[in-house]
Amino acid sequence: MRPTLLAALLLVTAAPPALAQEAAPTAAQNAGANAGGGEILWDSYGVPHVYANTEAGAFWGFGYAQAQNHGDLLLRMMGEARGRAAEYWGAKYADGDRWLVANDVPQRSAAWFAMQTPEMQADLQAFADGINAYAAAHPDKLDPAVRVVLPLSGTDIMAHAHKLMNYVYVASDRKVLVDPRTNEAGGSNAWAVAPSRSESGNAMLLANPHLPWAPSQLTYMEAHLNAPGYSVYGATQVGLPVLRFAFNDDLGFTNTVNTMLGFTSYQLELTEGGYRYDGIELPFRTELKSYKVKGEDGVVRPVHFEQRYAVQGPVFDLPNDAGTVALQVAGLDRPGALQQYLDMGKAHDFAGFTAALEQMQVPMFNIVYADRAGHIMYLDNGLLPKHDGGDLATWSKPVAGNVSSTMWRELHSFADLPKVIDPASGFVQNANDPPWLATWPRQLDPAAFPGYVAPTGPFSLRAQHSIELMDLTPKLSFDQFVDRKLETKALMPERVLPDLLQAAAGSTDPDIVAATALLSEWDGRFEPDAKAALLFETWAALFAPNNFTDQSHYAVKWTLDDPLNTPRGLKSPTDAVALLKQAVARTTELYGRIDRPFGEVSRFHIGDVSVPGNGGFGNTGVFRTITWGAMKNGERTPVHGETWVSMVEFGTPMKAVGLMSYGNASQPHSAHRSDQLDLLSRKEFRDLWITRAEVERNLEERTPF
Repeated sequence: MRPTLLAALLLVTAAPPALAQEAAPTAAQNAGANAGGGEILWDSYGVPHVYANTEAGAFWGFGYAQAQNHGDLLLRMMGEARGRAAEYWGAKYADGDRWLVANDVPQRSAAWFAMQTPEMQADLQAFADGINAYAAAHPDKLDPAVRVVLPLSGTDIMAHAHKLMNYVYVASDRKVLVDPRTNEAGGSNAWAVAPSRSESGNAMLLANPHLPWAPSQLTYMEAHLNAPGYSVYGATQVGLPVLRFAFNDDLGFTNTVNTMLGFTSYQLELTEGGYRYDGIELPFRTELKSYKVKGEDGVVRPVHFEQRYAVQGPVFDLPNDAGTVALQVAGLDRPGALQQYLDMGKAHDFAGFTAALEQMQVPMFNIVYADRAGHIMYLDNGLLPKHDGGDLATWSKPVAGNVSSTMWRELHSFADLPKVIDPASGFVQNANDPPWLATWPRQLDPAAFPGYVAPTGPFSLRAQHSIELMDLTPKLSFDQFVDRKLETKALMPERVLPDLLQAAAGSTDPDIVAATALLSEWDGRFEPDAKAALLFETWAALFAPNNFTDQSHYAVKWTLDDPLNTPRGLKSPTDAVALLKQAVARTTELYGRIDRPFGEVSRFHIGDVSVPGNGGFGNTGVFRTITWGAMKNGERTPVHGETWVSMVEFGTPMKAVGLMSYGNASQPHSAHRSDQLDLLSRKEFRDLWITRAEVERNLEERTPF
């Protein structure tokens, strides 16, 4: 037994600090005894450390904890997953309900729950029971409007997971009906460092999703779950009963959003009697479906509709008379994503973790992994249909639905997926880029995989910066690992600013003179005191439109032959200087003057807490990613970006630091809704308390069950 775990076991009976609150067990909390009993130790940042006597007990405790920290959000999402949100809360939810009902999500969720093992059924029901128990014990802590969803069942938990995985991440209504380029999933960074690259000789792992800051189905919660045979620390989206970003004493894993295309839409050729398929007219199969809508008068009324089905799947009319499509979604026969994530967290070596991955139930996401034995891995994971040729762009748009040759009938196997295991470089990385630069020097060849797996490029400047940070030195210490994660330097200024300053050097225009003087003194970092950062960002948005991705103004566009030094330069120095003139006017209009310190207007602000911000747009090459919103009331705040960060080194004892940027709770008036913003502003991490002794020393509340 390792010293860290032994110490934790020896200190189980340590007395809690005098300041910790311990509520007397309520009848609802006592209901947790049905799941085996245990207790939740809440630390001073609102992180629940669940110590349960059974696996189901850990699920019960996690459900209770999610309800305490995010109850209003949690119950609303469960109502949405039922396809009954419009019935509960009105017409603004009607489109979402119709999408789920049309795609049979409520019925399939019940079937999926029945297909789980008895143990997983018990786990999911225990998670629901924990939520119900909190609601019963604290009726005044939840918005009365969301209590209509209660009580929850294990099927509700499955429905939420099914909706999130298959009909938000993979096939949202916007992706299918409006624009397949829609990103419902945000972004992320991930690093894994092998012992050969680590100064200590221990593997290291970074988990760093970038999701929306406003409470939503993508809000994260940090937790520590302990039961016999199961002990993991990490984070997951509220509503999920398993940790998707997690580590235990032996290994860890993280996810980033990838380009895995798990759905196909087929443009149908309509006929009077149905649709044409391989030269034959076929009738649609139809079902009468319904959902309910609560009117402004409070009356709930049913809405009935006829759902058509073609050979490929359910049929939908596109907006603006753009045609009619049938939808085929991968993975509707694979109900085990929650089980797979649970098994990934329960694994203790590379073989066990790989066995969990080979279940092939999780529909998408890159997975980056490291373990105590020194293995590291990058996997371009997902449920990928097998197509007969074509690239990602081809299959992202509706394809011909009047022939059977376009319809896929099987998925790629685990062996088919791009992966990098224990590379000689000693690191793997991903920043939502295609798999080809998972390590450097490049190990994967796009030509060895079907064109629809991922685009060849271009690779974002953030992804290029990720590789640069990993490749700065032959080895790195844990402190250097952390420092590089906190870097706010952008790569884009290095690629274009010297040429811009040279092009503007002879100008006598007062605006250009002032701008170049300011930019020439800037170090390229998005720090609170940076006086040129706002001006450069404004110019960069004009130079590279479409969220800093348009390369038409660069002298050299991105190429796989030189993937870490392109794009670069100015195609037209004269045009670039003209854009600088525009940027001066725009920066002055937005921020009052061109030399406004970055942190005066870029704020980490939630509730009564407002502190100077740092970090910038990922597509300018900032690894510490913050997507800033529009100016409002004299400031701008994050739309999404740095969310959950954990950095671990698999030594003895284990080193683990992290941060939940917006805090570990979304409930109104929670003390933990914004209590980590100051650390975020100061670019500091918390020590993650992974032993019971550490938790007891930092105890805020104890909830027995």
